[in-house]
Amino acid sequence: MFDDLKGKRVLITGSTQGIGLAAVEAFARAGAKVAMNGRRIPADLEATLARLNGLGGEVVFLQADVSDSAACGTLVEAFVERFGGIDVLINNAGGLVARKPLPEIDDAFFDAVTDLNSRSALMVTKHALPHLKAAASQNGTTSSVISVGSVAGYTGGGPGAGLYGAAKAWLHNIQKNWVAFHTKDGIRFNMVSPGTFDTAFHADKDEDTKARIGSGFPMGRFGRPEECAPTFLFFASHTCSGYITGQVLDVNGGQYMP
Repeated sequence: MFDDLKGKRVLITGSTQGIGLAAVEAFARAGAKVAMNGRRIPADLEATLARLNGLGGEVVFLQADVSDSAACGTLVEAFVERFGGIDVLINNAGGLVARKPLPEIDDAFFDAVTDLNSRSALMVTKHALPHLKAAASQNGTTSSVISVGSVAGYTGGGPGAGLYGAAKAWLHNIQKNWVAFHTKDGIRFNMVSPGTFDTAFHADKDEDTKARIGSGFPMGRFGRPEECAPTFLFFASHTCSGYITGQVLDVNGGQYMP
């Protein structure tokens, strides 16, 4: 189904664990050339790369803290130097940072949350744009930008997660502008919006708590990262989604139905 992804050049930010890492693995299995990114070098990087590079594609690690605008440009430059261009960008970097109710939010916390969740996607996309345009022109198909939203972008987020929810809602919205002004460049913009997944995001919860929360969803449980990964392949594939842009695909087990 995803044969056209073989050899495609895919940059995935914030992808050393969870949904991002599952996406790296899915693209590697499809034969793509993938850059896994993180702000720190994982302790098990060598073993992880060995495993991923045995799946049929090519995977490298590029270190960069994408909450910093200059680092976003450096990351894109390093990727292009390695692979010669970009066909697919996945803006996956993001996180809660911490839970703080409104009375406790200060400028430093506001900046930390928005830099990680909003600025990172904006700046990486900005620097990748000319390369995505060039790839679309050269290939005669479309390039793809996939950003990762959240169910919190609809609901406003849980306790102390208001800024996180707002940042994800911002992402849900800004891609509409990108669609309006850059579709002519042969670039499609879509959003994957996960619900509650069993990742490090919920590491503060014990198994009983996660089971109790998950029982309230129609699917009866948290999602698993590998269950979200195929949605990135779908949006990246011109064959599968060449006429799809400006959409948000919710992967949440029925947790929220807008």
